[in-house]
Amino acid sequence: MSARNRELLALVPASLLVTAGFAAVFIQRQAALSNVSLTYGAMFLGLCFLTHIVLRFTLPHADPYLFPLVALLASFGIVMIYRIKPSLAGHQALWFVLGLALFALTIVVFRDYRRLERYRYTIAVIGLLLLVMPRVPGLGAQTNGAYLGIRIPVLGAFQPAEVAKIAIVIFLASYLRDTRQVLVLGARRFLGLTFPPLKQLGPLLAVWGASMLLLLVIRDLGSSLMFFGGFLAVLYVATNRASFVAVGVGLFAAGAWFLGTHTPHVQDRVQAWLHPFKPALYDKVGGSYQLAQSLFAQGDGGLFGQAILNLPHGQSLLPAPQTDLIYSVITDELGLFGACAVLLIFLLIVERGFRTALLARDSFSTLLATGLTSVLALQVFVIVGGVTKVIPLTGVTLPFISYGGSSLVANFVLLALLLLVSDRARRPVSE
Repeated sequence: MSARNRELLALVPASLLVTAGFAAVFIQRQAALSNVSLTYGAMFLGLCFLTHIVLRFTLPHADPYLFPLVALLASFGIVMIYRIKPSLAGHQALWFVLGLALFALTIVVFRDYRRLERYRYTIAVIGLLLLVMPRVPGLGAQTNGAYLGIRIPVLGAFQPAEVAKIAIVIFLASYLRDTRQVLVLGARRFLGLTFPPLKQLGPLLAVWGASMLLLLVIRDLGSSLMFFGGFLAVLYVATNRASFVAVGVGLFAAGAWFLGTHTPHVQDRVQAWLHPFKPALYDKVGGSYQLAQSLFAQGDGGLFGQAILNLPHGQSLLPAPQTDLIYSVITDELGLFGACAVLLIFLLIVERGFRTALLARDSFSTLLATGLTSVLALQVFVIVGGVTKVIPLTGVTLPFISYGGSSLVANFVLLALLLLVSDRARRPVSE
């Protein structure tokens, strides 16, 4: 069976999940099965089939499992959002359509994605400008102490950091492709650690430092961690020097200590993380209420959950359950087993992304696939780690599942770039 036929066959479970999920919600709310669930399932399959046709004719050798896995997550997310608040599911479905359209457009426009290397500095500047946009008066808005989004007429709020992460990864992959040998050969050892030459590392650190500073200004700590982790992942793959990563982790630890002791917003997050059930923090505005309720909801789910046919406990327990805390709703409804199944799908996507990086035939493609996969994996870790009290809670969405158009659209563009790299990597040499 060809790769594209396997992809088409793998799309069927996603449409069945939409059908079964909506049917379960209708039964719970109306005590009757509605034909609307079949309509929704057919519409979802139709949209995925049209996208599959684009892939079949443009990227015939691309990984056959990445798009079906993402479609499965997106379908699950729409069902969960509908269960929490039906009106939001309609908005999410529109963003899903827009995401698929930009996914296809990215594939068509950037068939030769290596052209992006020529514009790396322009792309880096665009990424930095996107990061600072939420602090522009009249354009951005503060939410829970952070400047995350901008207001767009008709579409509503949009988080530029979701698009900026892709721009920064493209710059890192392009720049390190040209300088990685110099970084290794010109490195010097000091106190048992290897330090790269500052001349070649300077522009890289300048862009990275500017993005970190801007993220500090807009107080989007979750995105800051994603950018930093992606930076280290690409740097390690480019140079194969663990000491570079060790130096980077040391810098991050120093920065985290400074922010945790001198920045009130970060201090509040750390205290809420350390003492989520402390009464003074639980009742404080911006305190530990959100994290504590998240832990209560997950504990209430147990191993098998409250079941999709019962009342939506997560809706009553959690503030804004459709965004930051949707993983807690999943655990409450489907239990630990259901939550682990969702994480397993993310792990499969990450595995396919890194496999694409291993198969890539040129350095830029390897670094690009590594960076894109790393920021996606880190985004999942940041939000799941936050709601489970592994790390302080930050305002990052769960990719393809949480309600939010900027995250959904940006991650579909990220997926398109991964598939472009995959198609080139898997293409027969004769072609």
